[in-house]
Amino acid sequence: MSYWSNSELDLQAMLNEIGVKDFEELITNIPQDLRFKGEYRLPEGLSELEARQLLESLAQKNKTLVPFAGAGAYDHYVPAIVDEIASRPEFYTSYTPYQPEVSQGNLQVMYEFQSLICAITGMDVTNASMYEAGSALAEAILLSIGHTRNKKVLIPSTLNPRYKSIIKTYLNNIDAQLVEIPAKKFTLDMEFAARELDDSAACVVVQSPNYFGFLENVARFDALRQDKKALLIHAYDPISLGVLKPPAYYHADIAVAEGQALGNHLNYGGPYVGLFSVKADLVRKMPGRIAGETKDVDGRTGYVMTLQTREQHIRREKATSNICTNSGLLTTRAAIYLTALGKNGFQQVSRLCLQKAHYLAEELGKLPKVKLASAAPFFKEFTVELPKPATEVIKGFMEHGILAGVGLEKEGLPNHLLIAVTEKRSVKELDQYVKIMKSLVS
Repeated sequence: MSYWSNSELDLQAMLNEIGVKDFEELITNIPQDLRFKGEYRLPEGLSELEARQLLESLAQKNKTLVPFAGAGAYDHYVPAIVDEIASRPEFYTSYTPYQPEVSQGNLQVMYEFQSLICAITGMDVTNASMYEAGSALAEAILLSIGHTRNKKVLIPSTLNPRYKSIIKTYLNNIDAQLVEIPAKKFTLDMEFAARELDDSAACVVVQSPNYFGFLENVARFDALRQDKKALLIHAYDPISLGVLKPPAYYHADIAVAEGQALGNHLNYGGPYVGLFSVKADLVRKMPGRIAGETKDVDGRTGYVMTLQTREQHIRREKATSNICTNSGLLTTRAAIYLTALGKNGFQQVSRLCLQKAHYLAEELGKLPKVKLASAAPFFKEFTVELPKPATEVIKGFMEHGILAGVGLEKEGLPNHLLIAVTEKRSVKELDQYVKIMKSLVS
């Protein structure tokens, strides 16, 4: 519908309807000293051409850097087909219609997305998405507490600190005991975990690759909780599943991840999309929406919202979760991305990340004052220890047009740098990185 501004007659009709004679009477309760008086000092309006030229001049002030930063948000390549299809007006919304069955196209995309995530994780059921990985992980913990009726929650000290913060917010007003598993050399202390993973535990969370990039022993955690009620929650990197074993291999009850890497741009930190998958016996306790495939009265394939009695459609206190939307546009992009790449393409992206990250780590390891923080295996991200504060090194790299990584001073590790390498980084860029690092630490 076209936009039409309100005429004086329209405004007066609205004022009459609510029983006031003019605009001044409408705002009587606003103190005079808070009201704006005078004229708006705004420049003259611009033509479309002038507006474009102004915005382009402002955009040129941005600094473009080659990114080696990760920590939960990664610079993966987004094929052109993803932007092209996702920008179609049929898809370009984050909302599902309130009569969802009317929109069969959107529901089918949601169903395909769920199927694709189940395919790469090996899990039984995936929902239509959560807000992002942190809230997905927090919801997984709430599910575990409700399912087991236990209160103890084991989380790793090697967990992304943003996820920790979200978990603490979610559990702030809940009778839950949060126990943090310490780390030894950037991977979890299994002896501590074995002591704490008792019959009072609701769940144990394992992020692998962890925040520092290193792989945790997920299979060991699965073995530790075999005779316990505790659920195993595996926080994974979806891109890693092209080369690493999926959550289902470790018998994870719940698998969560950040889906930004699947066809979504960095978006200056958001919006992102949380991936949430469960074993079949937890489906009725899973938060969020589920799209299902069915047949209509004429035998034709159709798509519906299914098992809605878990959601906010019923009484609030009976719902499994009160998440009231999903990252629909971003799941559409993820579905397009995975479909466009196919199995071989997806595995190739994973292998390139793995190979390039290990090439860079090996070359950096040859520098006398730079060493890998742990001997544990890693995928596309790793932490190095430097002879000086990481902030100084990052600043030096920026002078060469490179974002060197994420400094870990907030984690109490001022001389440590977290480096991420995706398939986009060329060997030339990797060699340049090593050369600059050598000059900065020598």
